[in-house]
Amino acid sequence: MTVKQISVFLENKPGRLADFTEILSRHQIDMRALSLAEAEDFGIVRIIVDDVYNASTVLKDEGYVFSITKVLAVEMPDEPGALSGIIRVLGENDVNVEYMYAFTTRKKGSAYMILRVADNKKAIEVLQKKGIRPVCQEELADL
Repeated sequence: MTVKQISVFLENKPGRLADFTEILSRHQIDMRALSLAEAEDFGIVRIIVDDVYNASTVLKDEGYVFSITKVLAVEMPDEPGALSGIIRVLGENDVNVEYMYAFTTRKKGSAYMILRVADNKKAIEVLQKKGIRPVCQEELADL
């Protein structure tokens, strides 16, 4: 129950992010989540999209350098403390969170997080034991 995250390397210059998002738009690629991390000379854009195959084909054709990583997408109640509970469960079970970012959907009452962890299989197992539901790639496309 993982989703595929596309990490794209962009030159850290004005207009590069706009060019990137325009390409996605032109090819009808719908982003579900986006995270941008920057360094001095380049940035890493992490995106979750509705159609990974189409997005990766377009990015390759456009000459972008990217990688695809399996990450967790977790649904939780949209209420104070929900994230804390998830992070606590992972920590108590020795699952390290490398990074995370949130995304929104049209589903009222739910919040969603993307989690990059050291061990996806173990994280899924401990979360499910506590009734926390990871979202699969097919579900994500419908959100």
